[in-house]
Amino acid sequence: MAKIIISCAVTGSAHVPTMSDALPITPEQIADQSIAAAEAGAAILHLHARMPEDGRPTGDPDVYGRFLPVIRQATDAVVNITTGGAITMTVAERLAAAARFKPELCSLNMGSINFAFFPAARRISSWKHDWEEGYVRNSDDYIFRNTFRDIAYILETLSDAGTRFEHECYDVGHLYNLAHFLDRGLIKPGFFVQMVFGILGGIGADLDNLMFMKQTCDRLFGKDAYQWSVLAAGRHQMPFLTQAALLGGHVRVGLEDSLFIERGVLAVSNAQQVEKIRRILAEMGHEPATPAEAREMLGLKGGDRVEF
Repeated sequence: MAKIIISCAVTGSAHVPTMSDALPITPEQIADQSIAAAEAGAAILHLHARMPEDGRPTGDPDVYGRFLPVIRQATDAVVNITTGGAITMTVAERLAAAARFKPELCSLNMGSINFAFFPAARRISSWKHDWEEGYVRNSDDYIFRNTFRDIAYILETLSDAGTRFEHECYDVGHLYNLAHFLDRGLIKPGFFVQMVFGILGGIGADLDNLMFMKQTCDRLFGKDAYQWSVLAAGRHQMPFLTQAALLGGHVRVGLEDSLFIERGVLAVSNAQQVEKIRRILAEMGHEPATPAEAREMLGLKGGDRVEF
């Protein structure tokens, strides 16, 4: 594969403002960093929202409405709205923005998992906002919920809008969940699998696991039925994405997945990570897919059919 889709997950919900001054919080910051990431080579922008006053994750469509039109007017990148939101949100809260704006692409976690990031609290002695410490420390008791009923509800809610999905698979069992929905006809061939490695509670960032996940996809779906991409958390980000690209996978970077640009050095922006993975891909002889090429690969409806 000569062309590789670069996705950029701009802010997420697990990292808190104390962890990095580069993490975009306000709608203006999210818009600015998204546009810069697209200009650097990201074809897909994976977006969450935060309360502008303190960075708390929010599913409020009105907050999304403050940056989505700005991004669409400034770039042709595919906008991917989360349905994962934050682990403290209900399914309805997580789905609200996607249901209103009907994007080309949404993320969809393919099962329930323990989702923990509490070890990060050990490295922080002073917090910017009152909500942050409890949110991080209490993640040892968090479960990200997506039952079979939840997944079906999300798929059915957005089906009439022509929205497709970034199917986030945090473990091998999630691939079998995906196969279940494929058998039910709620997912169609040509789907997009995002393999997630290195989250505490999910499959580890080991090369053997990457190979097994890819082999499982091929066995369950057939090599021509899907596109696949890889993200890896924290320090695993760039080395693991390099391995994925060598195997022909697409890649995802962004401050949602890692706050760093190299060992011990915080990234200054999402665009910096996009630029780095683009250089790595170029050394392998790959070019970043344009938004138009990404739309063709993933069978997306087009940026003119969204509602923002």
